[in-house]
Amino acid sequence: MVELVPPSTALRDAWLESREEWGRGVHQDGSGLRENDDVDTVAGFASWVARLEREADESVPPENGKVHATYWWLVEDDTVLGAISLRHRLNDFLLDAGGHIGYGIRPSARRRGLATWALGEVLGVARSRGLSRVLLTCADTNLASARTIERHSGVLEDTRHTPLGYLRRYWIDLAG
Repeated sequence: MVELVPPSTALRDAWLESREEWGRGVHQDGSGLRENDDVDTVAGFASWVARLEREADESVPPENGKVHATYWWLVEDDTVLGAISLRHRLNDFLLDAGGHIGYGIRPSARRRGLATWALGEVLGVARSRGLSRVLLTCADTNLASARTIERHSGVLEDTRHTPLGYLRRYWIDLAG
């Protein structure tokens, strides 16, 4: 059974196995992994997980230019299948390009409905946090992600050139 679990050092080996499948240095949407994060050492991995936990803690001011965000890993039988994040609010950059929710599924786990399931779970969290609508973006060429968003009643606002590339921007109404 797949579960959404908070990032954990206990899953380090499983996460590293997932990262190898993605490829080193490949951006993983929803993971919170930054280019300079050291996840190969035990201490570096623990530091990264601690940062993800801090980013969710609204009693701690966010880093300059960042917003609070909550992260989860999609885990099945101690295998990390992907990640999803919920940004608690939008700044100008996120309104243009990043959105409230980001997610990514490792290549071998795609086409199983995992992104659709995880997005549904996180939309419930967003609603419980009091968000009335959320913005999601995906590359214009990422038809699988577009279908995932549309399955959750995502309404296409526009496509635009952004610092992240040419993106589709969808809004999902949570008030209903």
